Amino acid sequence: MKFVVIGLGSMGKRRIRCLKALGYHYIYGYDIRDDRRHEVERDYSIKTFSDLNELIEATNPDAFIISVPPDIHHEFIRLAIKQNRHFFVEASVLDMGMEEFMKDCSQRSIIAAPSATLLYHPAIGMIKDILDKEELGVLSNIIVHSGQFLPDWHKYEPVSDFYVSNPATGGAREIVPFELGWITHILGFPHRVCGNYRKTIDIPGAEKIEDTYNCLLDYGNFLGVLTVDVVSRYATRRLVINGDKKQLIWDWNYNAIQLFNPIEEKWEERSYKMDSAANGYNANIGENMYIEEIRNFIDAINRKRDFVNNLEKDYRVLQLLYAIEESDKTSQYVRIRS
Repeated sequence: MKFVVIGLGSMGKRRIRCLKALGYHYIYGYDIRDDRRHEVERDYSIKTFSDLNELIEATNPDAFIISVPPDIHHEFIRLAIKQNRHFFVEASVLDMGMEEFMKDCSQRSIIAAPSATLLYHPAIGMIKDILDKEELGVLSNIIVHSGQFLPDWHKYEPVSDFYVSNPATGGAREIVPFELGWITHILGFPHRVCGNYRKTIDIPGAEKIEDTYNCLLDYGNFLGVLTVDVVSRYATRRLVINGDKKQLIWDWNYNAIQLFNPIEEKWEERSYKMDSAANGYNANIGENMYIEEIRNFIDAINRKRDFVNNLEKDYRVLQLLYAIEESDKTSQYVRIRS
């Protein structure tokens, strides 16, 4: 099987590592930047191109892996669909033709795989299993905080040099659907939402973006709160779920889920294993999640199992982000279509 990795920045390099870890060798890279192509050729020993049409003609790839900034995802999705090629695309924050893509893909036998990396985190699977078994009892509320100081994302380049400094694809804005993806996986979609988003501090290179989102998720019988920021000086992803039987806490800095049992008056710890992170990344961003995600994509191409995410769900998650932003502008809850 032959793959083209489109975009050779940090995520493109990561996807090359994933493919190599899975034993694939026919990997080709595309990027218009000479420095990135030279770096990838040196570090990963793959052939790269600055002309995508030339690459496709020379290699006839089976699948695209689209790892460019979110505001140009649609260009390469449209090309993949036109050429009837399977495609995997990194997490999105912009709806630039999603309904068109859903319709076109439904008329073709290609696999369209929008990224959902955290669904491959062992903790998310464990938490979903706990909820499905109703171990916590009747749910009351869920609290999620996700934050990491924006300059720490790519310590090797200024914030102004990559897409997180663009208001449409800003760091905090991008992470809201990233978190909502796994939240809706374990809880389903809320009935209505509201929220606020603001620029609260000065970050060099990020003068035009909002750095904090507060989101209220109304599920009817229970409530959720999601805070996403790019100001947390210590990288944080923390979850609390309160039920009438038990409390669940997950902090990604510790490889365990904690459950408090009030009858026994003690905490139970359920541990899991995470692989190490690549050099330069937060220690909690294990490579195994990304490898398993690409494995799932390839299995879907080979009709062994469905990909865990699809364009329809990705589209619905994006609508949650837009509804939260609309709520801030109108100071009203926004009802979510089922």
